[in-house]
Parts: sequence; structure tokens; C-alpha cells
Amino acid sequence: MIIYKSTRGGDEAKKSTEAIIQGIAKNKGLFVPDGIPLLSFKPEQKIGMPYQYAAFHVMKSFLPEFTEEELERCVVGAYDSKFETPDVVSVVKTEKAYFLELYHGRTAAFKDMALSILPYLLTMAMKKEKESKRIVILTATSGDTGKAALEGFSDVLGTEIIVFYPKDGVSLVQERQMTTQNGKNTHVFAIEGNFDDAQAGVKRIFNDEAFAAEAAARGYRLSSANSINIGRLVPQIVYYVYAYIKLLETGALSAGEPMNAVVPTGNFGNILAAYYAKRMGIPIRKFICASNRNNVLTDFINTGVYDANRAFYVTNSPSMDILISGNLERLLYHLSDGDSAEIAALMADLDNNGRYSVSDRIRRGLADFYGGFCNPQETLDAIGRLYASENYLMDTHTAVAYSVYEEYLRDTGDRTPAVIVSTASAYKFADSAADALCVDAGGDGFANIAALHEKTGVNIPSALKNLENKEIRHRGVVSADKMTDAVRDSLK
Repeated sequence: MIIYKSTRGGDEAKKSTEAIIQGIAKNKGLFVPDGIPLLSFKPEQKIGMPYQYAAFHVMKSFLPEFTEEELERCVVGAYDSKFETPDVVSVVKTEKAYFLELYHGRTAAFKDMALSILPYLLTMAMKKEKESKRIVILTATSGDTGKAALEGFSDVLGTEIIVFYPKDGVSLVQERQMTTQNGKNTHVFAIEGNFDDAQAGVKRIFNDEAFAAEAAARGYRLSSANSINIGRLVPQIVYYVYAYIKLLETGALSAGEPMNAVVPTGNFGNILAAYYAKRMGIPIRKFICASNRNNVLTDFINTGVYDANRAFYVTNSPSMDILISGNLERLLYHLSDGDSAEIAALMADLDNNGRYSVSDRIRRGLADFYGGFCNPQETLDAIGRLYASENYLMDTHTAVAYSVYEEYLRDTGDRTPAVIVSTASAYKFADSAADALCVDAGGDGFANIAALHEKTGVNIPSALKNLENKEIRHRGVVSADKMTDAVRDSLK
């Protein structure tokens, strides 16, 4: 029976239901399973299976407190007709790689995949644990998590959802998606700062014992929808299980042959999920970690030194404009063989000095990772290059991954079939995509959605149609040091 414990040690052990409700450990660590379960089936025996089947079996392994009937109810409710492709996820072949399109949900971004099921898991966990307090979902977003969380939790009974985003650090479309969100329990605030400021502020609130007591006295309990919550992280593992089976189905791979996973990376959740998939038995040769100009992860993978003491850049792939990658802590824990004292010391160094250097043991574990990055112009060039050659349209984040993968091929010559994680519709970043294709209509991002559609004929996701005409409902702007007050005011 799997239990969850903190990456930073202590005797706090939680059932999966408790970990989902709580979100983060009391000592600021992240909950990790005490063992990684093996897949309950052989991938080659499940060719043709629907996405829902893979989701059920992967999550069943990590969430033992849920009965099969309960988990099936969650999966069926989450992965239904709200996705605009019958398969939920599409796998598209191009000359160099396969694109795993995770953006066909309600908000046109990959965050829909996990945040469609998290509300089901959370409310089910609350019932099983007889949690009577109203759960307050508190989330920092670099653009996509916020809208997906708002959409998932809008008017869900027993919850409030509060989202903070960097005021000048998201695209116009991303911002409008959040500020027009309906739901009596939804609250959205821009902060004066970047994503790291927002994430640090949210962690500060979670670790404020006095505020937690105040909230509890008023009938509230804080939780998270970021991938620091294992209820968000576990569903992401399914991507790579499903992708591997699809490559078997196409004949790109034979049973047991490895694939490479190319992941545009900011907070490290998606690529960590790929690592978990490998530990479960999916053959993955290389984890290709793609960063934008904020290339702290590239440097870390190549040197073993994580140093956030550097310039912060606002780029055309804003969801990756991050210098503190929260989920990396989980990988360090696993690569240290569960040495929580070592992880606690590293995180203390990060908090106090903005940097840390890992042990030789952890560095050896990083051998399966390749780190690369590209700048904003290279991102645009990649979009234009692939569209010109194959009429395939990428968003900026996927383009970062594609550009880094091209670099990986030049560096290594490794022709292992690769899956590139495609994280958003290009229309969410229409200004940049239009610029890349030389069809920039000027004005705002909405004019460029129309120009991009006219140029490419690619369907505009339903979530983005007529977005510019929706009523703005959330106009709050706060400084990073006033985030607690914003939460307090939201819960009146």
C-alpha cells in the first residue's frame, strides 16, 4: 500500500486522499510516494486502448484509497466530450518527431488534462476523509494552470479557487481567459511581479500557521492545484504511457524499444511525470528538458549547480518564465535514494542563498537528462520553419521543445523515436505565432487569432472564440506582499 511522505523528512505520512487534500507537507516539503509502482499491464498488450483506460490504471496504482468504482467515476467525468478530439489526446507524426497534443480541452492548454480530474479526486477525497471545511484552492500560475484550475473548480461545491498571475507575464489571451472566468467561488488577482514572486507568495501563505488557524476558525482549509499537489501530478504520468502505446500502434516502436521524451519545462512537473512513467516500466531513453532564455534548468542539468541568482527574462513562451522549478525537488529526492536530510539542506540553501550544488550521487542520476534552451527569436524561427516544411502549427512553448530537440539531434545523432509534448494551442500565443508566419495583423492578440486562422485554416479552439467580447469579472491587482490580504478578503 503506497503512502506519501515529505521530501524533507519528518514523520508526516499521508494516505493519497490526505495528501491530495493537504497539497503540501507541513515542513514545506512535497509529498512523494514511498515507492513507484510498476505498470499493471504490458504496453504491447494494450494497443488501441482509449486514453481513459490508461488513466484509470495508472492512477489506480498511485491512489489506493480510491475504489475502482470511485476512480472510474472520476476518469469518466473528467475525460469526456469537453475535449475537442475523440481520443482526448492526439499524437501527430512529423518528419523528425511525434507531437503529443495535450491541448484539446476547455482552455486549449495541457493543464486541462490534469485539472479536469483534480476536482473529482479532491471532492471524492473530501468525502472519504469526512472533511467538513470548505477547501480553498490557492494557485500561482505562469499562464495556463490558472485558467484550467478556474475552469475545473468553478462552482464546485465545498471549494473556493484563488489564482495569482504575474501582471505583465502572461499573454493577452491567457489573461483574458482568467479575468472573464465565471463562477461564484472564483477569485483572480494579478500581482506586481513575476511568476516566481507569485509562487513564493503562495508558498508563504501555505506556511503561515497563524493564517491557517485563522482560516480554519472561519471554516476554511487551504490546498493547491499546482503540480506540487500529487492529485495534479499523478494524472500527468498517463501522457507518457499513452504516447508509448500509440508509438507501438503506429509501428514506430517494437515492444521494449525506447522512446525519447522532449518536454518544454518551467516548473518541472511534466518532465517529472515522464521520469515516473519510466520508473513504472515505460522505456524512455532520454528526458530532453527544453527551456527558454530563463535557462536555469539547462545549466543545472549540465553542471549540477542550481543557481537562481540571474536575470529574469520575459519571453514569448511566458509559461516557462520561471527561475524556481518547484517539482525539481521531487526528482532530487528520488535521485538521492530518498535522503530527505540532503534534500532539506539543498532547499535551505536555495531559500537562503538562491543556489545549491548537488552530490555526485544525484549528478549520476541526471545522466538520463539532456538540457537545452533557445531564445525568443529561435522560438519564432522554429514555428516558421516547421510550418513552412510540413504545415504543422506550434505554439511558442512547443516550439522551444522542437528547437531544443533539433539541437539534441545535431549534438548526439540519436534517432530514437521522440515524443514532443505539445502544451498549448498556437492561438493562445497568437501574436507570436502570427509574427513567426509573417501575418501579424497588429493591434491586439485577438486580431492575430483571426489572421492566423486565415493563414493556416487550423481550427480555433472553442474556448478562444469571441473571448474578446466576454465580460471582465476580475480586475484585482496586488503587490506580492499583499497576497495574504487578497486571500483573506476573498473569503469574506
